[in-house]
Amino acid sequence: MNIEVKEVLSPSDIKRFIKFPHKLYKESKQYVPVLDLDEKSVLTKSPSLEYCKLRMWMTYNSKGETTGRIAAIYNPRSNEYHNEKRLRFGWFDFIEDFEVAKKLIETAEAWGRELGMEQLHGPLSFNTWGRQGMLIEGFENMPPVNCLYNFPYYPQFLEKLGFGKQVDWIQIKIKADVGVDPRLHRINDLLIEKHKLQVLDIKKIKNRDELVQRFFKSYNESFRKIDNFVPLTDAEVKQIGDEYFPKLRPELTSIVLAPDGEIAAFGICFPSLSKAFRKAKGKLFPFGIFHILRAFKKYDSIDFMLIGAAPEWQHKGVTSIFHTHLGANLKERGISFGITNPQAETNSAFKVWERYEFEPYMRRRCYIKNI
Repeated sequence: MNIEVKEVLSPSDIKRFIKFPHKLYKESKQYVPVLDLDEKSVLTKSPSLEYCKLRMWMTYNSKGETTGRIAAIYNPRSNEYHNEKRLRFGWFDFIEDFEVAKKLIETAEAWGRELGMEQLHGPLSFNTWGRQGMLIEGFENMPPVNCLYNFPYYPQFLEKLGFGKQVDWIQIKIKADVGVDPRLHRINDLLIEKHKLQVLDIKKIKNRDELVQRFFKSYNESFRKIDNFVPLTDAEVKQIGDEYFPKLRPELTSIVLAPDGEIAAFGICFPSLSKAFRKAKGKLFPFGIFHILRAFKKYDSIDFMLIGAAPEWQHKGVTSIFHTHLGANLKERGISFGITNPQAETNSAFKVWERYEFEPYMRRRCYIKNI
């Protein structure tokens, strides 16, 4: 099979790069397409591009049909933070042809060697806020909208190419309509009184920008020891804050303030939008927006997007305040289940879910290879 590799350079190239997965996964009942407009913004306007170098390639067969794509990211801040020489790869999709996958990876490896990198790892985005991790278990399940999906042959081909495990992320499905043990309410009251904590009512927030800054200060501190984490820049914080914070649902959000006003712990969930995004098929207009808005207002399942605690408040039980607040709201609203965001298997905070009834949902992996 003749395989031609072309770098993505023109607007039409970018459009084809973005739309390729829609064609590849057309018959999949699990794949959740992101919005084309959002994907274009990430690849061309992301504030991460102020310090990252991004190159993208696509493969074509002899008929000129797209057969694969890959993006490679040189992130000097990440390399400096972790004292490593690694090139990231992501947006990695391809037909079930090993030679196509091999050609894409070899192209990324060649650029990595030009840059003096020693390893290639992924799938990763610019930072830990982006979608990351190749699915290795749970192919029968539909992922949250901010998570990747791939066919089972993806990891098989990567391992054949010499990649090994760097870290796994775990996702679980949690039974959400069981309510809250009354004893937990009493424990939380004692925690709040003992540590002089305050639960922020986000409906009364007057200065959103200030809250965003405080939130991401806590975020950067909370996740600093997580694999592949890189602290967000001020520009990244602003972009994420502008995109997500106006959409926060009070019943699905809990922010706990320390006595000094800094954020001690946080928990943010969103209604599950996966089915709505499938109906939108990558397009916000003319009908996609209605599917998404409807799902945002009327929902029976949620995605646990982000839960954490500042280092000085970890192991003090403060995240239970979020779980108590959320559990009561989910029971009242008849929410049946929730899917957690990917959490590193090395993260000890994952044990907090043991208080719930849950079942394994997905496992995804960051692969790594010496180049």
